[in-house]
Amino acid sequence: MARTDYEELEAVLGYAFRDRSRLEIALRHTSWANEHPGEVGGDNERLEYLGDAVLDLVVGHRLMDRFPAMREGQLSVTRAQVVSEAGLAEVASTLGLGAWLKLGKGEEKSGGRAKPSILADVFEAIVAAVYLDGGFDAAWTLVGRVLERRIETVEPTGFYDFKTRFQEMALARLKEQPTYRVIAEVGPDHNKRFIVAAVLAGEEWARAEGRSKKEAEQQATAAATFKLESGARPEKRSS
Repeated sequence: MARTDYEELEAVLGYAFRDRSRLEIALRHTSWANEHPGEVGGDNERLEYLGDAVLDLVVGHRLMDRFPAMREGQLSVTRAQVVSEAGLAEVASTLGLGAWLKLGKGEEKSGGRAKPSILADVFEAIVAAVYLDGGFDAAWTLVGRVLERRIETVEPTGFYDFKTRFQEMALARLKEQPTYRVIAEVGPDHNKRFIVAAVLAGEEWARAEGRSKKEAEQQATAAATFKLESGARPEKRSS
């Protein structure tokens, strides 16, 4: 049963909502929304999408301040370490967000309050709710406070270190070699972007976008490495 004492949650977050309905929606998992189809606002997936973008901006900005000489590609991989599913799930668990999650009956029984993917998603949704309610400064303050330790202690790792780690772990754990698939090419020829997926044992573990196929592959490898190291499972995608 989800807690509903939102004043206490606001104290945990260090932010008081003007419109508390934003916080309430951020806590709604899709499984809960499916069982309550008439509820205004639905589930937290749209907030999760926005929160992911806000996190990238805030963490990216803070890493640029910390590493003024670091180039774009390595900044992106370093940021990915900070905002990995495992990292965000750890933060969400430390904050105790699982207690306030609204879950469907099946997800409740299967231990959804402790699942890393659900915890990471709800943290992203809450970041978006704070952003919509209080603006960028409020989101900046929240993210800076709860992710400060990760941002200040993360150590840059080279792209090829990730490719080696991912390959070694894939062979050791799954007896499989990772492969890479170009999902899409977007934009005009003079400014084309590539979306590449890292695939392991027939499942997509991560996808990323880059200015070249090589850059996108490297970014996807980093994200897949964090996921495999944390014990998480690949997400199901329709395309």
